[in-house]
Amino acid sequence: MAGSGTLDRLVDTARDYARAATAENTNKAYTADWKHFARWCRLKGTDPLPPSPEMIGLYLTDLAAPTGPSPALSVSTIDRRLSGLAWAYAQRGFALDRKDRHIATVLAGIRRKHARPPVQKEAILPEDILAMVATLPHDLRGLRDRAILLIGFAGGLRRSEIVGLDTGKDDTPDSGGWIEILEDGAVLMLNAKTGWREVEIGRGSSDQTCPVSTLEQWLHFAKIDFGPVFVRTSRDGKKTLDARLSDKHVARLIKQTVLNSGIRAELPEKDRLALFSGHSLRAGLASSAEVDERYVQKHLGHASAEMTRRYQRRRDRFRVNLTKAVGL
Repeated sequence: MAGSGTLDRLVDTARDYARAATAENTNKAYTADWKHFARWCRLKGTDPLPPSPEMIGLYLTDLAAPTGPSPALSVSTIDRRLSGLAWAYAQRGFALDRKDRHIATVLAGIRRKHARPPVQKEAILPEDILAMVATLPHDLRGLRDRAILLIGFAGGLRRSEIVGLDTGKDDTPDSGGWIEILEDGAVLMLNAKTGWREVEIGRGSSDQTCPVSTLEQWLHFAKIDFGPVFVRTSRDGKKTLDARLSDKHVARLIKQTVLNSGIRAELPEKDRLALFSGHSLRAGLASSAEVDERYVQKHLGHASAEMTRRYQRRRDRFRVNLTKAVGL
């Protein structure tokens, strides 16, 4: 059956499924990780195949304490590089034993010596998001960007989840989910890392700040009833185009409106830009919602409460006081 057209089609389909197993950005990062490691091996006069735990241990060492002009990488980036190598080896039919002592002990030493508390992006709070949307113009582009910020904040969405939305189910092959607008709010069906999840966004107290009303206005005036919810606009901001927005637009939008609204104006512009990112929307919702933590966890799609707490920049600390509980 060699060369069978049916098998060839199955091979192509299997490759598509394999690529879809991880997010596109993750695939790009893992591919870049493998290229970096392969180049490092060539420079050291060795071959990346088959996997050598000893060489990988030396590679991790060079990432943490480089002998050349390259800067040392953070522990989280080194972890990601190792994950990228494990993935790349698996695609080539090899198994990388990350518990091998040449890898595990070196990585443990790197973590012990170089690990630092994670640098978290600052949360965008309700008063911040209102100030940010107030800076936007009242053309089509401004209406679209206002909907992006409000839906992203109220939904606690990732950048990719915002721009991946379609108007209806199965509208486009690259859809990351779709949205259904109901009387009481909007229901988002999202194709997340762990499978499909549903996010409810209720209507707000006023049309000016309501994410659902703002989204309805955008869809109405942009005349969008099929395909991507958020699309590009012309340079003058008065005409919609067919192309879906990139998630990078969301990052740029957040940073620009943070600057324009004067949030953290006491800091230099460079520091203000570094403080905020797409994750600031998710952190803002998690930090501001005055509801039981379980509902926030479900809304954000977290598998554990501990992950949700990482997003809470201001929570009621010491609400449970175990010191007093034991009588001290």
